[in-house]
Amino acid sequence: MSPSTARQTWMAILAKSSPVDLEQQVQTLGKLPKYTFLRQSEIGLAMVRGRAGGTGEAFNLGEMTVTRCVIKMEDIKGFGYVGGRSKRHAELAAVCDGLLQQKEWYKRVQELVIQPLQAKLSDRQQKQQRQTEATKVEFFTMLRGE
Repeated sequence: MSPSTARQTWMAILAKSSPVDLEQQVQTLGKLPKYTFLRQSEIGLAMVRGRAGGTGEAFNLGEMTVTRCVIKMEDIKGFGYVGGRSKRHAELAAVCDGLLQQKEWYKRVQELVIQPLQAKLSDRQQKQQRQTEATKVEFFTMLRGE
């Protein structure tokens, strides 16, 4: 996996995880290095776009609330972009992004934060799929007359 693909993966996991789960996993890391804010957590809107039929003409679906944060840890910048209005979620995502870019923290953060969050996300997705499958309706057509 290329470094940019790996980063996209961990940033997606951090953004999709619940703020409570992320907070709990970050606490398992113990004392974190000091960091400063390059951009305090701030709430804004982003336009969500869709495509008709998944491949057709693009259209504006609507706006979504997002929160972003940028931190600096030594000479490394960490970014956090999350859906919703949780400033702490964006801050923790930025801190984890910054830590994952450092060799001395990478393995520890992967094992204690990213992997457990990924497992929780996978479990949640499987549960949602099972619930969706339970409501699936099969339609069939009967012929009249014969």
